[in-house]
This record gives sequence, C-alpha cells and structure tokens, in this order.
Amino acid sequence: MLTFRDLGVSEAVVRALEARGIESPFPIQVMVIEDATSGRDTLARSKTGSGKTLGFAIPIVDQIDPGEERRPAALVLTPTRELAQQVSDEFEDIARARKLRVMAVYGGTRVREQSKGVTSAHILIATPGRLDDLVERGLVILDGVRIFVLDEADRMLDMGFQPQVDRIVRHLPKDRQTMFFSATLDGAIGRIAEVYTRNPMRHEVGSVEMRFVEEADHRFIPVAPQDKLSTLARLASEASGSTLVFVNTKRAVDHLARQLRAEGVTVVAMHGDLTQQARERALSRFEDGHVGILVATDVAARGLDLERITLVVNYDPPKDDKGYVHRVGRTARAGRSGTSITFVTPEQLGDVSRMAARLDLHAEFEQEGMKVSPPRVVFSGGARGKRSGLRPRRRR
Repeated sequence: MLTFRDLGVSEAVVRALEARGIESPFPIQVMVIEDATSGRDTLARSKTGSGKTLGFAIPIVDQIDPGEERRPAALVLTPTRELAQQVSDEFEDIARARKLRVMAVYGGTRVREQSKGVTSAHILIATPGRLDDLVERGLVILDGVRIFVLDEADRMLDMGFQPQVDRIVRHLPKDRQTMFFSATLDGAIGRIAEVYTRNPMRHEVGSVEMRFVEEADHRFIPVAPQDKLSTLARLASEASGSTLVFVNTKRAVDHLARQLRAEGVTVVAMHGDLTQQARERALSRFEDGHVGILVATDVAARGLDLERITLVVNYDPPKDDKGYVHRVGRTARAGRSGTSITFVTPEQLGDVSRMAARLDLHAEFEQEGMKVSPPRVVFSGGARGKRSGLRPRRRR
C-alpha cells in the first residue's frame, strides 16, 4: 500500500497528517499529488467526499516557501462560504507544519476587515463574489499567485460564478500552475479548463457519469403528505448520527424547522437569507452533535463535509438527477457508510420513480412496494400525433 512518503510528501506534512490519523492516501490523492507537486497543471475529476481537498492542499503546502515575499502565493476558489471555511480548516494543520499562513475570505463579513490579513497570508481561500469585490476595490493584489485552484468547478459554473472567476483570472500571472477539481470535466467545464490550463495532466476517479454515491444505502418511502413530519421525526430519532434534511425553498426550511420544534425535536436551519454568523452558529451546533437535525436547501448545503451525517432525507424530492447525487453525497463520504431516504407522496410517484430508473435504482425504489413508471411519451405532432402517422418520441 502506498504511503504519503512514497508520493514524495515532505516529512513535516506527513507527520501533521499522522497526527490527524491520516496515514494512507485516497485514490485521487495517489493520482494527483506527484504531478501537482511537480508544478504541472492538473485536471481532476472525483466524486464528492473522495479526499480531493488534500489532493491539492498537500502539493500547495509543499511548494510554497515560508519566506515567500509576494503574497498570497496560492489561491483556491470555492463556490460557497461554508466550503471555503472547510477547505481552510483542512489546510490548517499541514500549513502550520511548514510555517505557512492560511486565510479564508467570503461574503457575510466586513470587506475591509477581511482584506487586512490577505497580504500576510501565503494561501488564500476565497469565494468568487467576495474576492472579485476585494480585487475591484484594490484591496487585494493577486500578482504573486503562483498556484491557482478551482475547487468544485462544476458547482461554480452552476451557481453562475463564471463572470467573477473570469475577472479574477485576468488579475493572475499568466505563468502559474492551475488545477481544476470537479465532479465533471466535460461540456462547459472542459472548455473553460482548456482556456485556463496548459498541457494539463488529467486524472479521474469513479464512474464517468458519477450517477450516485455507491457507498450509500438508498431508500424510497411512500408517505402521505400529512404523515411526512411524523415520519421524519421517527427516522431522525432512530439514526445513529446526525440527519441532514433537504427541502426545495428557503420558506420551506423555516416552516419545517418550526414544525419540528413544535414536536419537541432539536433542529437548526440553513438557507441563503441567514447571516454568516447565524450560518456558522447553526453549523457548529450541528457538527458538535448538540443538534441532531439540520434542515437546508440545496444551495445552502453545497460543499458540506461533516463526518457525523449518517442520514440524508429528501423531505422534498430533488428537482433533477444531479440534485439527487449532490444530496446523497453529503453522507457516505470518504469510505464511511450512510443512508439516503427520499419521501414519495402519491402525486410525486411518477417523477421520482423515473428519476430512480435513470439512476439505476429500480430495485431500491420497488422494495417498498412501489412500481417504476415507464418513460413519458411525447408525440411530436401534439395530441393528434398518432392520427397523423407521427411516431411517439421518448423523452430522455
């Protein structure tokens, strides 16, 4: 079995990892670390929870000299403030081992207060919107950046951050190392990677389609609308760890949290309208185990990497297949086990069953006595398509 020493990782970083109980690299780390440490541009596709953060954190820490005068020397962009803070935390021990300073900047805090520490930080972790603002105000200079990482690049694009990222990249030196870490490297992400990188090494882990987290136990439960609340409370009480509950709107987050509290259930809520302080307080209480249930929207939960989550409940079904993959990815991370449960009301039966079929979860869906619906048929000629001799076209 390969070790971090076999990959050429410095002794100081190896010892810092061992102090955290991390002794063997994950597959994505094995693939990426040597190329990235040598300064090569790198494209890495890996499913969520696969250890990718250390895949770029270790090479960054081992390449930067503590005496580096032009700072920041490395920049990591992440799509959300929660992920920015988590990435910063992941860097902390190994950066300290090499006497490097890490700083995270993101929205929800005062601009000038955050900008003060950037010039002394070797490694800057940032969200695109806040960093773009700091750069445009002249409060942050990026001409010393030698290593640039786009983390969760596909999420960045999905959330509409490409204009900010493009503006930030224009302020970076052309002679730099660029790394992309993403759930997909095809389509728009692939085209952007071609522009930003030079002769990159490409590494991929897992199935090309990344259709679902294989380590998770998938369940679909038929439930009447009026029984959803009591069913959720029962499932959460039976869970061995923490429960992450997904609903589709910010209003639904607050409503469900109030209902659960009325039932005597301890719960915290997270959505985009909360202040940064409120979000951090909610996450802290949830992560520490003081509260067993976190109710959130998809956007609010992007990038969460919390070890205690053993159950994900889709109180509202996800809007599409990609949303399902993202939600399930909050559990069963980095080899840990976990369960995903999706509530299915009678009116949702058709849509959810077709999603299960596309994700190759037929058997899991039918375990509760439900049947997978056939694909919808759309007539090209409208309601009279059959009469006019047009053949039905299956909707993909």
